[in-house]
Amino acid sequence: MGGFVNFFRTLGTARLMAMAVVTLALVGFFAFVTLRLTTPTMAPLFTDLTIKDSAAVTRELDAQGIVYETRLDGATIMVPREDIARARMRLAESGLPAGGNVGYEIFDKGDSLSATSFLQNVNKLRAMEGELARSISSLNRVSAARVHLVMPDRPLFRRDAPEPSASIVLRVQGELGAEQIRAVRHLVASAVPGLKTERISIVDESGRLLASGDGQTDPLMNGSTDERVVAVETRLKRQIEGILESVVGPGRGRAEVRAELDLSRVTQTSDNFDPESRVARSTQTREETNQSLEQNEGVTVANELPNADATGPNQPANQENSTKTEEVTNYEISRTTRTQVQEPGSVKRISVAVLVDGIYGTGPEGAVTYTPRTQEELDRIASLVRSAMGYDQQRGDQLEVVNLRFAEGPSNDLTIEPQSQWPFGLTTDNIIRAAETLVLLLVCLIVIFAVVRPLMRRMFAPTELPKPEGQSYLPSPLPMAGAGEAPTAAADEGALSAPPSNASRMVEMAQVNGKVRAQTLEQVGKLAEENPQETVAIIRQWLSEPA
Repeated sequence: MGGFVNFFRTLGTARLMAMAVVTLALVGFFAFVTLRLTTPTMAPLFTDLTIKDSAAVTRELDAQGIVYETRLDGATIMVPREDIARARMRLAESGLPAGGNVGYEIFDKGDSLSATSFLQNVNKLRAMEGELARSISSLNRVSAARVHLVMPDRPLFRRDAPEPSASIVLRVQGELGAEQIRAVRHLVASAVPGLKTERISIVDESGRLLASGDGQTDPLMNGSTDERVVAVETRLKRQIEGILESVVGPGRGRAEVRAELDLSRVTQTSDNFDPESRVARSTQTREETNQSLEQNEGVTVANELPNADATGPNQPANQENSTKTEEVTNYEISRTTRTQVQEPGSVKRISVAVLVDGIYGTGPEGAVTYTPRTQEELDRIASLVRSAMGYDQQRGDQLEVVNLRFAEGPSNDLTIEPQSQWPFGLTTDNIIRAAETLVLLLVCLIVIFAVVRPLMRRMFAPTELPKPEGQSYLPSPLPMAGAGEAPTAAADEGALSAPPSNASRMVEMAQVNGKVRAQTLEQVGKLAEENPQETVAIIRQWLSEPA
């Protein structure tokens, strides 16, 4: 134990401090490497969670023994990448996350026997609202939703029941178009019995009215005139630019569309009569026949007797017969009645401006060259655009296709690299993890062989006195002589020099005897002047050695 202590004493304070600093640095470095290699790669399990859902998810993860991290005040939960699938299946089995809403799982508690009909109706309404909110929140641009349903009871002694209504509050990411708003209204109306789409109002988180629920049917689906025009222009622009990207490349073509729509609602009724087309509608025929007989003789007693023949065989009489026929025919003229209702939104005129870039290439010296497109290519592009926009010359449509060089040149990263397939079922994350581990191991080896090893050699190397010029070793000390005796001639000539390891002992013997030659003293003094640090080390070693 004493030798170990003496060894540290011989090192000196400076070397001990350097060893301590290097040791702490190495311990910290290797601790960082160990933690980095043993720490799993974290990935998001769920994002944008409410406080209630975050607490329920973390409680379930603690019960399952899965390591996790919370970020953004609990809105995001991170778990090891290899545990994502298992954690999601376990949480889905428990119905988490619930999205902050209560669904039909409210009826799973088993206390329905003690619940009143009023409580059951309230729970049913809450379940419907929660399920609708979850369905709406699953849309891409909707981050959260709240649904309020009003299901009025039918009052007594009334034939007509009041209509249900709904109000929806959305927290959106970006802007919702008319199609998305219409989809949300139809989704809710289809899920609630008796609910109409015009009775559903939608408001976003900023208080902006997206859909009115005043009960009035709007042919434009609650969209203003500008929104209707913008929707048509956006659709045409997307179609035209899709064709341009296929021909000239992504980002090398631009299109601007201006559409004029007729938003007036027109109802026309017309009656047409054709006098040349006559049809007998009805025919009425009337025929009358009259007969009269007149005698020439006067009245006699014989004529008045019963069964008397008024006309005798020899008495002449006047007889008159008449016939009358009347026919009435009613004719109907052909008539056509036409009622035409023109809904708003018809296109009056479309104007399209198309700008395409030229062709870029590489010159002989590697410089980028630009070549304009030919008129034949522009004509083909114009023909494709006419077909896409529904060009109608009689309507007054306009189309301009111009070739100009863009201010921004083509980017070099337009080509999409095919996704590489790693062997043995490895993924990109596995490759990145292995590369990171390999880099850390290489850094550790470099630190060990380039820093630690030289420092250890330097600290534990024996201290050697420098060799004086012209002499390899210090002269050997004279032997101990008696009192009054002079040194011998052999001592004057000097003995063989001792190795550097005995230099300190020889100097000590010379100091004890006091009979060291003047040349030796001069050499020792010269060495001490030229090498003060080594001299101090030797003196410390002397002091540490026992007498």
